[in-house]
Amino acid sequence: MLVADNWQDYECIDTSCGEKYERWGKIYLLRPDPQIVWDNGNLKEKYKGRIDAIYYRSNKGGGSWSNITTPKEKWTIHYKNLIFCIKQMGFKHTGLFPEQAVNWDFMIDKIKSSNRKIKVLNLFGYTGGATVACLSVGAHVTHVDSSRGMVDWCKENVEANNLQGENIRYIVDDVVKFVEREIRRGNQYDAIIMDPPSYGRGASGEVWDIEKDLSNLVSLCTKLLSDKPLFFLINSYTTGMSCRVLENLLQLTVLPKYPGQVSSGEVGLPVTNKNLVLPCGIYGRWEQKDE
Repeated sequence: MLVADNWQDYECIDTSCGEKYERWGKIYLLRPDPQIVWDNGNLKEKYKGRIDAIYYRSNKGGGSWSNITTPKEKWTIHYKNLIFCIKQMGFKHTGLFPEQAVNWDFMIDKIKSSNRKIKVLNLFGYTGGATVACLSVGAHVTHVDSSRGMVDWCKENVEANNLQGENIRYIVDDVVKFVEREIRRGNQYDAIIMDPPSYGRGASGEVWDIEKDLSNLVSLCTKLLSDKPLFFLINSYTTGMSCRVLENLLQLTVLPKYPGQVSSGEVGLPVTNKNLVLPCGIYGRWEQKDE
């Protein structure tokens, strides 16, 4: 498991009975997490007076935030030299998955060591954590997401890092349709990142189902890779999907065309209290051998 243990502005402090207590900069949140099946005491009682907001699930689906202190519309946190805008979103999210720092480090190291201009395609780009990481080391990034709100949030993150300019292209579109158009245009990329949801809808209502559609998308993306690609990274939070599934996909699609190495595994967060590690998702990577 790759553990994101280089944070200063984020900390998963404690976990118990389906909840995690976290520090986001100077803001302390209590949020649900289905992976936390162990009992380490009542976190609401344990940290009473030290919680700024709690997310409560609804028995009708979804849920809502209950702010104990005066809520901030947004605030920023740092990861190394990167800056991210944080907000309280519906369905418990904050606009950033801190465990993805392990993948940001991977991308940054690969791009820096390549010693050439790298074109990156970030599919299902969300609020742009990976986009900001790649831009920070001089890559050109095409950021694609079907949600205009997420693309606008990515713009905020890019601007917070003073990385706006000719190296970033924002696209609001269905990912599969965009990839098909890029193939017809003959565009190519040195690195592809994707973080596909389990289910979703495209910009025009297109339905996405990861079990039915991921294999085809990965195959299509191989047609966008340059003659000398650097890496192909897939993230997933789909319950029940093994990291080996992602590794197998890359082994069958990318590896036959581009010699390199394929790997997969879990990503996680260290938990300060009790010295635990919270599993958060999976990844699969194809990467070019060091140049």
